[in-house]
This record gives sequence, C-alpha cells and structure tokens, in this order.
Amino acid sequence: MRIVFMGTPFFAVPILDGLVEHYKVVGVVTQPDKKVGRKQILTPTPIKRESALYNIPVLQPVNIKEEYQEVLKLKPDLIVTCAYGQILPKEILEYPKYKCINVHASLLPKLRGGAPIHHAIIDGYQKTGVTIMYMGRGMDDGDIITQDETIIEKDDTLETLHDRLSIMGKELLLKTLPDFLKGKIQPKKQEEKEVTFGYNIKKEEEKIDFHKSKEEVDRLIRGLNPEPGAYTTMNGKRMKIYDVRFGDGYYPETEDGTIVDFHHDGFSVVCNQEELIILDLAIEGKKRCLAKDYLNGVDKAQLRGVILK
Repeated sequence: MRIVFMGTPFFAVPILDGLVEHYKVVGVVTQPDKKVGRKQILTPTPIKRESALYNIPVLQPVNIKEEYQEVLKLKPDLIVTCAYGQILPKEILEYPKYKCINVHASLLPKLRGGAPIHHAIIDGYQKTGVTIMYMGRGMDDGDIITQDETIIEKDDTLETLHDRLSIMGKELLLKTLPDFLKGKIQPKKQEEKEVTFGYNIKKEEEKIDFHKSKEEVDRLIRGLNPEPGAYTTMNGKRMKIYDVRFGDGYYPETEDGTIVDFHHDGFSVVCNQEELIILDLAIEGKKRCLAKDYLNGVDKAQLRGVILK
C-alpha cells in the first residue's frame, strides 16, 4: 500500500502523523514555501516541516494542474488529502487504485469551502464535525465515506474547535481506512439541497459591526480568534478583539459602538443597544493584552464616550 499525502496547514499535521504511524507514506505534496512577516522570511508549510521529521520526499508544485507528473511517478495506490489548497486535475484523481480521499472539517454537505471551521462558529452552527469523502471534480462535492460530529460549545474559538477537529480527523481516518480498503463501506452522495458554504474569510468580513446583536459579534470574535482576529478602530487605530462577555446594560439612546462603562475585567461598548464587555484586545502597534491591564495605562475619563467604528 503506497500512500501519497497532500496537505498544507497545521490542521493536516495530525492526519499525516497518523498515516505515517500505520501505513507507508511514499511522498507528500504541499504548497510552495511563502514569505512571512515583516522581514518576508521564506517559510516552509507546517506539513513540509513535519515531513522532514520522517524523511519523506516532498513535492511543492506551484500549479498542480500543470505539474502533476511527479506525483504520478510516486505510483500511489491511495492519495489522502487534507486542506491542500489546490484543485486536483483528473490525471491525479483517476490514477490511484483506491482513488483520492479527503479529510474535510465539516459535516458535508454543510460548509463546503476553505474556511468551514471559521464559519461553523460565525454562522451559529450548533454542531460540526469531520467528513472522509472521495475527491470530486468540484469543491468538496465528492461522495461521503464516513463522518463524525462534535457539539460547538459556547466558549469555542477558532483555535479550540480547529484543534479538536484536527484530532477527530486523524482518528476518523484511521478508523475508516481498514474497512474502506476492503471495500466494506458504501459511500453516499451529498444532498445538494442541503449544501451550504464556508468560503475563505474576506478582509472586510473581519471588521466588527456593533449594529449587529451581541451574539453575532461574539461569534465573529470567537470565529476569528486567534487569527486573523476580528477588529474595530478606536481613535483612528485598529484594535483587534479576542474575547468578550455579555453585560446586562441597555442603551437605547446611545450610538452603537460607544464605550459606556468600566468593570474589573474590561470595558463596555454598546452593541445593538445592549452591553458587550471587551475582555481581551490588541491595539495597533502593541502586544495583545487583557482589557483590565490595558485600562491601567489609560485615562478612563477620556476613554468614556469614544465610539468604536
């Protein structure tokens, strides 16, 4: 059994680890190295770094549709993908004996796309999960092989849900493969009428709108925590917000976004006429800190009445 793994981000690392532990991974395909940070340091993907620990050959095609021959030379019996980041050409999809299967971080057909974990929180889903599926020609439209689900807790963030689903993906894949390889699992088609999408988050979608309900704002903040971070602006400077709690105040005559009160753990802002208390933040140019620590260094009298926009 010759397996090729295709993946890129941290989410895919446990899946690769599980495959290496139990099967013969003859090659890994990941995205090209990218320049990161202010110094634009050329940085390998998490999967490339993990592959180096196992001395597995790594391919990094810029465009897999034009550079697929090297993948075929590995003669895979099965290709497993997870958050690879490119659409595979038919030459790859049709080559392996056991085809290509994918580990996707949602309960398909819900949340097809590149940011299903973000959207599961932001869009208010009560549960999500992982799906092992056949790779199709479209975006996450292949037949479902197996699934496992988890409840989205009220305090789940992108980070906590990401990490939980990543481990679930590894466990489900390892549980699925033995019966899958023996042909004991009957795949099922996705119900098109139930399809929803979790497209990549756009820059403009990261901005907080305090005209929305505090529940919606809370979900946006948790769904973008820790990266890229939901933001607003205060006195002309961008401020990212990472954690909030609900207050009991009601401000029908005050403009949404106005800072109105202070507490032991943070400060209140009007959110759709209700009270939202900011607990964790990062002002542009400064390190992330607890709101209570930020308040120790500012004049609260000057902060009261400031409008976050």
